[in-house]
Amino acid sequence: MNLNKPIYLDCNATTPLDPAVLEQLLRWYTEEIGNPGSRTHEFGTKAKSAVQRSRNQLANVLQAQPEEVVFTSGATESNNIAILGLANEGRSKNRRHVVSTAIEHKAVLEPLELLASEGFEVTLVNPESSGVVSSEAVNSAIRDDTLLVSVMHVNNETGVCQPIEEIASYLADHEAYFHVDAAQGFGKDIEGLLSPRIDLISVSSHKIFGPSGVGALVSRRRGYCKPPLTPISYGGGQERGLRPGTLPTPLIVAFGTAAETALEDFAARKSRCKRIRKAALTELEPLGIRIHGDPERTLPHVVNFSVDGIDSEALMLALKDLVAISNGSACTSNSYQASHVLQAMGIGAPEVAGAVRMSWCHLTPDIDFQAVANRIRTLL
Repeated sequence: MNLNKPIYLDCNATTPLDPAVLEQLLRWYTEEIGNPGSRTHEFGTKAKSAVQRSRNQLANVLQAQPEEVVFTSGATESNNIAILGLANEGRSKNRRHVVSTAIEHKAVLEPLELLASEGFEVTLVNPESSGVVSSEAVNSAIRDDTLLVSVMHVNNETGVCQPIEEIASYLADHEAYFHVDAAQGFGKDIEGLLSPRIDLISVSSHKIFGPSGVGALVSRRRGYCKPPLTPISYGGGQERGLRPGTLPTPLIVAFGTAAETALEDFAARKSRCKRIRKAALTELEPLGIRIHGDPERTLPHVVNFSVDGIDSEALMLALKDLVAISNGSACTSNSYQASHVLQAMGIGAPEVAGAVRMSWCHLTPDIDFQAVANRIRTLL
């Protein structure tokens, strides 16, 4: 292990670039040129074709239609368009109730707070102690006037998969729109996002080994009708009027490559992550760690845990020359706040204060978890 450079174990915050993705990104930044909105010359035509190929690549992962893919700057913007973009529909149909969960990312919770300030009623369903939100609890919260149900695919802090397919089945005969923030699970849990009853799916490139600054909102048609979204920004009419602005062709092409590669290499990546998880737990479990989140429903590339009597800041400091880890969502790491996810799970304050997250990927080199465990022992 190179003690001068810790091994990066914060892939839930952002992933390294896959080599194939980097190759495409550099090509389209250095060798290709053209605005996909320019129709008068071959440079624009080639760029437009490349963007369309990326739509196809993303759509294939979700068994969606390419025309249902709207490119954005990332999952945060996609979430905002999906949630705030339905507000006018709710007002016009007098359906002002929204169901979501208490463990959503801030990119969902804060737009919901805005809706609440504008007269919408928001019901947040708490998870069970396992970190799983019961599909029955979500179903029980749905009313006749429910406009939207928004439930994350995979929790960013615990790695726990939510019962998206079960919730979708409950909504089979209800008019409510179903939105899934899939930033953490897209390309990592394929089956969980295939239900055609999911109307809106938010995804982000930098969570699947693509570049930062690009994502997508998949807006599935229900029959012949697309979700009645109103844009939240204006100017240019790109992306079917939902997300105006010049499309960043290099980022989009790289994102498409990342999505295609995630689908092709899914099994091998999952296997590698399982091996790393087994190695980690073999060394960490003898320390008496408390794992947060049902291991049976947690994706194999993440573990959230605490050690009795050790504060997370002290733990991260002790390990900083070995591994780079986090103690919560990257969006709040600049000013530490107690995890709203772990609190909603009913975890006690000392454990919440001590919780850290390790998240790796198929590109992560071998880790000396014995050295990690030995360093933690020095704090006990």
